[in-house]
Amino acid sequence: MSQTTAPWSKAATRGGAFRRKQSEFRDRISDDGSTPFPAEAGRYHLYVSLACPWAHRTLVHRALLGLEDAVSVDVVDWHMQDDGSWRFDPSVPGATEESQRGADSLQEVYRAADPDFPGIGTVPVLWDKAQGTIVNNESRDIIRMFNAVLAPGLGVPRDRTLLPAGLEAEVDAMIDANYESVNNGVYKCGFARTQEAYDAAWPPLFDRLDELDAHLEGRDWLCGEGPDGRGVLTEADVCLWVTLLRFDPVYHTHFKCNRKLIQQYPDLHAFVRRLHRVPGVAGTVDMDHIRGHYYWSHEGLNPHRIVPAGPDLEAWLGVDPSPTRRTRS
Repeated sequence: MSQTTAPWSKAATRGGAFRRKQSEFRDRISDDGSTPFPAEAGRYHLYVSLACPWAHRTLVHRALLGLEDAVSVDVVDWHMQDDGSWRFDPSVPGATEESQRGADSLQEVYRAADPDFPGIGTVPVLWDKAQGTIVNNESRDIIRMFNAVLAPGLGVPRDRTLLPAGLEAEVDAMIDANYESVNNGVYKCGFARTQEAYDAAWPPLFDRLDELDAHLEGRDWLCGEGPDGRGVLTEADVCLWVTLLRFDPVYHTHFKCNRKLIQQYPDLHAFVRRLHRVPGVAGTVDMDHIRGHYYWSHEGLNPHRIVPAGPDLEAWLGVDPSPTRRTRS
């Protein structure tokens, strides 16, 4: 089946404009017994794609909060199937087998939680090993649970939080302001099916990038002041960064977001490099999965599935983004 007619692609558009589907599982980890999912080390498991920015959010938070031993991870193959589903194939460098059930696909994981699950399973997924079910598949919920419930419940030092006390409203407002225009905006450009839909999508994207570049002048981070007045690292930074990281290698060309590159925004470019250098973050980045997934999987946008070699990511990020070189299959 060609991706030009794949069911997930048709379902994602209305009148030529991209519409993101809603997450289906929205339960919560709690520290007060109010939900069936207590904050316990070793109980929870993440299913992610290294290519997906929404899943990448959860991996960065897991690393920065020191939850690597508390929350295990499985990684899907970056070759998205023609129906939009994900498979596990440990023969693909960087991907893993499915460790909880021996499943071949993420669809099997979803149907283990709900045998009547009707849709295509997305990443990320937070799985409860004790009950054998999905807790949540909404990235914003998952990172908030990590920050506000799981990390404190496991004794992670408060100074490691990405949700400092008193900044919750500012962080949420920044995430909200960036979501539709930037995080989802690149997809609205890339998956537009009419010229009118594309023409409506790109101005808010670049208007917001202009605003963010100006906002970051003289600042390191988006929210708060910090002891030096340059802001503090929060959820909002990670949520923006995962999109900006993919912008020049993928979205600029593949999604036709080509008014400017991020490297042409001096303060946004510095922001991307700065967060990439935070200890633990670079280890969550796999540019082979990112470029391979987008250019190979979206056959409707790239019929010959040619994966470009550029840009020069070492020069762009200021460091080697892929210490282990991998061969695409």
